[in-house]
Amino acid sequence: MVDLPTVVLFFVAVVASFFAAWTIGAGSTGATPFAPAVGANAITTMRATFVVGLLGFLGAVVQGAAVTQTVGEGLIRGVTLSPLAATIALFIAAAYIAAGVFKGYPIATAFAITGSVVGVGLAMGGDPAWREYSEIGLYWLLTPIVGVPAAYVTTKLLRSKIRETISTGALAATVGVVIANMEFLFLGPSGEQSSVAAVVASSLPVPRTIGVLTVTAMIAGSLAVVVARAVANDPIRSQRWFLLSMGALVAFTAGGGKVGLAVGPLVPLFDPLLGTATVGLVLVFGAIGILLGTWMAAPRMIKALSQDYADLGPRRSIGILIPSFVIAQIGIFYGIPMSFNQIFISAIGGTALAAGSAGMSRKKFVYTALAWIGSLVFSLVIGYGMYVGVSAAVGID
Repeated sequence: MVDLPTVVLFFVAVVASFFAAWTIGAGSTGATPFAPAVGANAITTMRATFVVGLLGFLGAVVQGAAVTQTVGEGLIRGVTLSPLAATIALFIAAAYIAAGVFKGYPIATAFAITGSVVGVGLAMGGDPAWREYSEIGLYWLLTPIVGVPAAYVTTKLLRSKIRETISTGALAATVGVVIANMEFLFLGPSGEQSSVAAVVASSLPVPRTIGVLTVTAMIAGSLAVVVARAVANDPIRSQRWFLLSMGALVAFTAGGGKVGLAVGPLVPLFDPLLGTATVGLVLVFGAIGILLGTWMAAPRMIKALSQDYADLGPRRSIGILIPSFVIAQIGIFYGIPMSFNQIFISAIGGTALAAGSAGMSRKKFVYTALAWIGSLVFSLVIGYGMYVGVSAAVGID
């Protein structure tokens, strides 16, 4: 028989998870995807908010499983998060993120939630998952190292004297390679994900690797041709639509990459009750929270990213979105909790350097980086201390 305190903690954990999802939608997931398009005057703030909310919802449902499982079960060894631990971890992280949203500074969501989950897990007596920490840390470290030069090169290519049909077509081909290999929950067997390239390749009379490469090349080539022809016919209009299309892909990716940060701690709580349906149900739950957070509070962060960080034109905006999309999809593929703000702001820095640092607020970049580091340390320490104190006070685990 389940006692009343446990039922209450389950309920509070669900509320905390929804609040975390709401803050993610209000912050990084809701703001980053279309901020460059808004900065380039390709779409209004309110229209961008509406569209990114829907796309973030869709991405969360069909591509959020890998990160969700990592956050829920991969950050601590030897223990399963209790309702109290999940509640404390989620409220600490969500409160920190919300403070960043309302102060106008984009907090690294993955840092805050990862830190709080690890903190409460260690306080429960769990063992560190060193292998996962090394993979996550490497990804976080490489994000600016790769993102800045990638955005720099992309922006330089778009601003160079190379024929625009060639440069834009080449970038479209790069995007096509990633699209072909994006993994979706509904394409794989029950509880697993798969990509379009893998599914189509399985029906071809060739080895799987050759089939995947062939399908990938076909999708990338087709997209490159379509974009290049559009640029040749109407450069200005096609550039605007390419920018908006990239914003849509990034919005979808943001939902898939971030929903697990909010709902991951719910997985070990509901898995005994729901079984194989757990991940799918919590993804829908988190997606709703992201959708509402985006629609209700994202315009403030869109303004911060589109106006405060840099004066963005169409080419620089595309230079931000393409590397952000690629880097984020790599994180989703490996199930790594990612900070979309870290990815995005690294790309902003790269494009600003390519444009001669015009309009780049160095002071704000420094403050943002310090906030990222602080979020990890703060959430881990406070998560550990709060769990120890609360569990001792109320006498439950």
